[in-house]
Amino acid sequence: MEKAHRYRFYPTAEQEQILRRTIGCVRLVFNRALAARTEAWYERQERVDYVQTSAMLTSWKKLDDLQFLNQVSCVPLQQGLRHLQAAFTNFFAGRAKYPNFKKKRNGGSAEFTKSAFRWKDGQVYLAKCSEPLPIKWSRQLPDGCEPTTITVKLEPSGRWFVSLRIDDPTEAKLQPVDKSVGLDVGISSLVTLSTGEKIVNPKGFNKHYQKLRKAQKTLSRRQKGSRNRDKARVKVARIQAKISDSRKDHLHKLTTRLVRENQTIAVEDLAVKNMVKNAKLARAISDAAWGEFVRQLEYKAKWYGRTLVKIDRWFPSSKRCGNCGHVVDKLPLSVREWDCHNCGTHHDRDINAAQNILAVGHTVTVCGANIRPDGHKSKGQLQKTRKGRKQKPKS
Repeated sequence: MEKAHRYRFYPTAEQEQILRRTIGCVRLVFNRALAARTEAWYERQERVDYVQTSAMLTSWKKLDDLQFLNQVSCVPLQQGLRHLQAAFTNFFAGRAKYPNFKKKRNGGSAEFTKSAFRWKDGQVYLAKCSEPLPIKWSRQLPDGCEPTTITVKLEPSGRWFVSLRIDDPTEAKLQPVDKSVGLDVGISSLVTLSTGEKIVNPKGFNKHYQKLRKAQKTLSRRQKGSRNRDKARVKVARIQAKISDSRKDHLHKLTTRLVRENQTIAVEDLAVKNMVKNAKLARAISDAAWGEFVRQLEYKAKWYGRTLVKIDRWFPSSKRCGNCGHVVDKLPLSVREWDCHNCGTHHDRDINAAQNILAVGHTVTVCGANIRPDGHKSKGQLQKTRKGRKQKPKS
């Protein structure tokens, strides 16, 4: 299985100079190629592919004002053009938006293939660098594995990371267990399990909100292009990196625990991009990182031989009674507990939703069913016509 191991490293002054120059050249080539492809389409209705941009790169290296492109390895420059081609492929397939220009303040990255680095005695030697990268090996690579691709990344906060992509032949599948769980994500409780356990949301953003707000105010008052503004930008980036690190650390520990303890995991397939359009809940939803939570569950379930089932987002998991199946008409977010009008069962909103998700997950796993709304219509709610006008409530 193909995996990537990410490590932090602290380059020497010489290595940092070379790597910064390489990342800058990658950014320049990417932006010039993107501009050329955009201009060719809007002016001449022509599509430019990777082969043509590669020929452009060869001609750019011959220009007097771009001679510095010859001072860095050519492999990261070609990889940058391949990434641009992949971005356009995803755009035309409808999987992504139109590619954006790279900005210096966002850091950057450079990808090295096997022809641009050496792996010797467990150390990485990049092209144009005489010394190995001083990597902090937090964990060792599996025995017999050598990296096929190396990506060096500079974060906006100034931290350096290297990702080593390997083909891992080791068998990581865990022993099967006779346990299943349904998960209902939320804000006050990050995850509610069908067993009744509630995982508290750490809310890492709120812990650093005041410090971040103060740093961003200072940044906005600094003159653009000044050295003080650059210092203020780095300070903001470091606070944001601390928030991101704490959030990812908590999610990794939680998802690893869930995958190890359960054979089947059922979750809702939520449209997070649409949900964050709610101005009142956007910050809380973004801080909860539901999308990252499900993403980690996906690849870890694949690694360890578990089954992850995604339930349709329109399934009324919260409004359906887990005892008799009755679906209530309305259930605002402020209502955390409710009684079924049909059978009188008392429900905790989140636990009931998690148990319904688990039940539907078993149905999807066994029967391969596609769970869609059952046509239930809530009475007394306003419905929109095709022209966008509201109709009167139905009697």
